[in-house]
Amino acid sequence: MSFIQLDDIALHYADEGDKSAPAIVFSNSLGTDFRIWDAMIVSLKASGLNARFIRYDKRGHGLSDATPQPYKMDQHVDDLIGLLGALGAKNAVLIGLSVGGMIVQGVYGKRPDLVRALVLSDTGHKIGEESMWNDRIKAVNEGGIEALETAILERWFSESYRRADNPDFPGYRNMLIRTPVEGYCGTSAALRDADYTEIAKSISVPTMLLVGSNDGSTPPEMMAKTHELISGSRFEIIDGPGHLPCIEAPDETARLFMDFYKGL
Repeated sequence: MSFIQLDDIALHYADEGDKSAPAIVFSNSLGTDFRIWDAMIVSLKASGLNARFIRYDKRGHGLSDATPQPYKMDQHVDDLIGLLGALGAKNAVLIGLSVGGMIVQGVYGKRPDLVRALVLSDTGHKIGEESMWNDRIKAVNEGGIEALETAILERWFSESYRRADNPDFPGYRNMLIRTPVEGYCGTSAALRDADYTEIAKSISVPTMLLVGSNDGSTPPEMMAKTHELISGSRFEIIDGPGHLPCIEAPDETARLFMDFYKGL
């Protein structure tokens, strides 16, 4: 395990592969930790990709500190910028899923010099409405994440993945409900208050958008609007998965990434 202290927070991260190779940085979704990328990275390595793979648990998730809620998206953005600076990672390909996709857009908005390309998975320039996030924050503060777990998991995963004989499904349910309430609600507040429309319009690095066809959180029609904002971006719909294609379809997600990456 590796940790780094950045101002008010200790972040948990993993830094694997050839440190002299191009950096690929993964930023995960609300209610998950960096293990969601495991299978995709296995697939990328199996394809022969020589890269530096950097993953981290964002503020309030996994083994990173959970500071008091609410959070601002700028805090998440500055955390990732601080981590990249500490690790000396420049000219990186940033992959962000859901809130992670907003975080990497925010990094581009503040420090475009750090960004070689963007992969935005199951995310948007703005996610959800204020009333939705306020209702979710209230429910979780009062009853824990378990109060919403069924609805969340239905948005996360396709019906076929949620079958009773899939041993991975309860594991990801445990990942969700063991997320600290401060981290879940704090990040929900950050999502509520963030609108990256102008940043999306300004993106000029190569960008690919990915979305699962059964995503119940940021569905394809929502991501299409972000695609329209980013000039020259590529948009791919992965048939079958819900909100987390890196879990449900890691090989296909890795294949699309490799096709994009080879064109950089």
